[in-house]
Amino acid sequence: MPCIRLRVPATTANLGPGFDALGLALTLYNRVSVETTEVREVSFSIRGEGEGRIPTDGTNRLCLAMKRVYDRLGRPMPGLRVRMETAIPLARGLGSSATAAVAGLMAANRLCGSPLSDADLIGLATDIEGHPDNAVPCLLGGFTAAAHTDGKVSYVRALPGGPIRAVVAIPAFELETARARAALPKSVRFQDAVYNVTHTALVTLAFARGDFGVLRTATQDRLHQPYRAPLIPGMARVFDAALDAGALGAAISGAGPTLIAFVVDGGERVGEAMRSAWEKEGITSRALILDVDTQGTREE
Repeated sequence: MPCIRLRVPATTANLGPGFDALGLALTLYNRVSVETTEVREVSFSIRGEGEGRIPTDGTNRLCLAMKRVYDRLGRPMPGLRVRMETAIPLARGLGSSATAAVAGLMAANRLCGSPLSDADLIGLATDIEGHPDNAVPCLLGGFTAAAHTDGKVSYVRALPGGPIRAVVAIPAFELETARARAALPKSVRFQDAVYNVTHTALVTLAFARGDFGVLRTATQDRLHQPYRAPLIPGMARVFDAALDAGALGAAISGAGPTLIAFVVDGGERVGEAMRSAWEKEGITSRALILDVDTQGTREE
């Protein structure tokens, strides 16, 4: 029976001020194998992050995403045998839910002969996720900007204009995206909106041109990080430690609680500083040094 094997990257969204718009694919991967079966049942084998917690039936996010494609194409859903090797932690702001959605959409599309375009898949992924900031870089790789307007997703992908790495400090506690969004205000001051527009423009051009010296200022935010700070104990201390250790800039990764710092070199020093800062708050964490994934979700 046909079998599709995919490598799906983690992502970090927002990059500070680019709320629900900017995203970056990272070299931390989930691997998925999807095989059709004659018996119309779904079976899962999951190893790694989330093992024992991720649903292993038709309610699995990957399976639900696959059904979106089959429904779109007017085809019956086949039986499935799914194997997942997960390295991306759940509920940490590294796009784990987007990886399941994108993997399911791409696997189903491949099994059906690839009738849907990347734009089609991004639209479906955005419908599932509610916003495109993780889905676009997960599918396409690189640095992306996206907007979801009137049911349509507009997006641009680029590779960073120079070498840059991400130090991700992953705490031992989780933070569900719904809770992180519930902490946000219903409205913001005009001055804060302007602040974020200008800083998002700085981040975008800094990554596009490789002019990373402005990131210390550019990654600052007033729309979501101040409101999420109470949900992430020690956030300010970890940011300060990263910058003092030589990071170019620091931000919450997606909805958190993972915190991310950008470096050209010295990643080990920055990672240890972030880990140590969290330890002083009584929080265990681990730091990973990741490159920018340039390929997105691809077959292996």
